[in-house]
Amino acid sequence: MRTRTEADSIGVMEVPAEAYYGVQALRAKENFPITHQQLHPEFIKSMAKLKKAAAITNRDAGLLPLNIASAIMKACDDLIAGKFTDAFIVDAIQGGAGTSANMNANEVIANRAIEILGGTKGDYSLVHPNDHVNMAQSTNDIIPSAGKLTAITLLGDAIKELHRLYEALMDKAEEFDSILKMGRTQLQDAVPMRLGQSFHAYASVIHRDLLRLEDATHTLEMLNMGGTAIGSSINVSPLYLKNICKNLNKITKGNFYLADDLFDATQNLDGFVSVSGVLKTCAVNLSKMCNDLRLLSSGPKTGIGEINLPARQNGSSIMPGKINPVIPEVVSQVAFNIIGHDYTITMAAEAGQLELNAFEPVIFYTLFESIETLGHAAQTLTDNCILGITANEKHCKDLVNASAGIATALCPSIGYAASAALAKESLKTDVPVRELAIAKGYVTTEEADKLLDPYTMTGKRYAKVDYYACRKAVTQG
Repeated sequence: MRTRTEADSIGVMEVPAEAYYGVQALRAKENFPITHQQLHPEFIKSMAKLKKAAAITNRDAGLLPLNIASAIMKACDDLIAGKFTDAFIVDAIQGGAGTSANMNANEVIANRAIEILGGTKGDYSLVHPNDHVNMAQSTNDIIPSAGKLTAITLLGDAIKELHRLYEALMDKAEEFDSILKMGRTQLQDAVPMRLGQSFHAYASVIHRDLLRLEDATHTLEMLNMGGTAIGSSINVSPLYLKNICKNLNKITKGNFYLADDLFDATQNLDGFVSVSGVLKTCAVNLSKMCNDLRLLSSGPKTGIGEINLPARQNGSSIMPGKINPVIPEVVSQVAFNIIGHDYTITMAAEAGQLELNAFEPVIFYTLFESIETLGHAAQTLTDNCILGITANEKHCKDLVNASAGIATALCPSIGYAASAALAKESLKTDVPVRELAIAKGYVTTEEADKLLDPYTMTGKRYAKVDYYACRKAVTQG
């Protein structure tokens, strides 16, 4: 294999002659054999978008020659289009606060730009990774900014899947609205409710999660581009600071803006902690819902068995005909992983010292996985579970009639003590509360019909909440 010799402040190394990466990326590959996973493809694109915006801004400031700026911009466009990802050889988790990732991007863009200008890879006299591609930048503003761009993109996909889940839950709430079932507290019979109300409650909490995720997305729009090493904007022109976000927004169609305090924005990563916290909250809600689905479908003959989940695969290698709730199970496992990632992100953000946090690589590695797996979990929950759920209406009604819980509805008419006595006797004799109340003369048949009417006992119907209208109202204050 032909090689070229490249040098850095540590020494010299032989780099494959046709490689787009350079000595610093190669050294990082040797230093960090941690996850054996590449940088996230979207993160690579985000760095390229930032580098392109920087090249445009430096060109307009008269600091970057037109031909070099043009070549850098074309090289960045290649990366944005998904090309040359195999040239990113550094591990997703790395020491140095992301310097290796930044230099890998600088080297690839420089060598591609050299190629565009007709030169030979490694001839940095034409386009230099530091002097030209990294002009007016530092790892310490590029990496956190790329993390924010990436998270926003991934959150958009997750939000779409959660909205589909919300709509599916609302449809089930409508479908099951007339089905009476037993509500339960602490796993014991409580009072009657409608099955549709259960699903409306699930939809309501997903609706809140959607609003929280939208808000979290906006917290990531503040960037520290131009802060360079610590926030002092050393080696940055005033024109760059004024226009870097404007040029970035033209490339991304985003709403990014420069932080008022670049020192703060460089050293503090609370925005990522906030986003992770919202992801954790959503994960908790999804897992709680899935616990409910497993309980409500349990049995199906010896458990609660009020609903049927779609059969997705054999549930046992030894028990014929056994079907397990595999979709809710996998969603809960995703939730456990996200909750663990939140702790990692929390500790990594807390561990920063003075003017920089060195632990962004592990934050992004875990955060991106949390966002993506949350969206994937929502997708499989919607398509492979919620849409196919059916109700066992007669069984739901039989359980209500057999429960002593409906005695609560009689309390306003006959008092707590008499109602409690009826409930106790019903549990002992298996005679329904309704029959006992009529037989003992507490209520007439007509009064019992009125007091124990499903909609009297279970309250109002809930209207469907329009997520997008609610989002617009919140946005407009």
